[in-house]
Amino acid sequence: MMRLENKVAIITGGGGGIGSAVAARFVAEGACVVIADLFEDAAIRAAQPLGDKALAVQFDAADPVSVKALVDRCVDHFGGLHILHNNAAMTDPAKSPQDTTAVDIPIAIWREILDVNLTGYLLGCKYAIPHMVAGGGGSIINTASNSGTAGDLARIAYGSSKAAIIGLTKYVATQHGRQNIRCNSIAPGVVLTPALEKTVPGLKEIIKRHILTPEFGTPEDIAALVAFLASDESRYITGENISISGGGLVHQPHYADLLAFMQAAD
Repeated sequence: MMRLENKVAIITGGGGGIGSAVAARFVAEGACVVIADLFEDAAIRAAQPLGDKALAVQFDAADPVSVKALVDRCVDHFGGLHILHNNAAMTDPAKSPQDTTAVDIPIAIWREILDVNLTGYLLGCKYAIPHMVAGGGGSIINTASNSGTAGDLARIAYGSSKAAIIGLTKYVATQHGRQNIRCNSIAPGVVLTPALEKTVPGLKEIIKRHILTPEFGTPEDIAALVAFLASDESRYITGENISISGGGLVHQPHYADLLAFMQAAD
């Protein structure tokens, strides 16, 4: 399929597992992509296999000047902008463990996570939408998370930022829909990435008990949904938050324990 032919896209957090999979999918469907990441080497690694259809750009999602420069660079290089995939997130391994509870989280960590995960998405919309309107319309896909729809034992800033992204998505869709701008969010659950393989021993197995599909999803599964939302096939979908998590949040909270009980009874 070439659903994105003659389209230009920006993918933030494009050097990571999901971002690089989205970039590859977009190019396979005909788009030109700007792969933007805080870490330039990661962006370059993701862009190199895609040839002239991809441009690697270093940027800082929390810096308004950097975000505007990213959008301007995209338009100057490829001649327009039709798709924005806001996918960047604060994942610094030295800081993420400090994202704990309302009582214990350092305020500096709270602010930094919200600056990247939430304000960065607002900035992307702020600077991308005028170019999209000038080009006749566009699609924005924001990466939220199932962590934004239910509470957890830690990561209060991360979860709060993802919940706010879902709200931001609805506001952008409402305020700019008549300008032919669609805005949706996706809420991935656990995705099979190298980072997951390195997580706390046993954690993956605990989480797997609660999904309904036989296996975890992959970055390519996420990319397939993002490509659909970027394309005109989803032209009547806007303002929605779509969970892509193997059914991890659709069942009763006792599902895994009850299933194990029933299987033991057999």
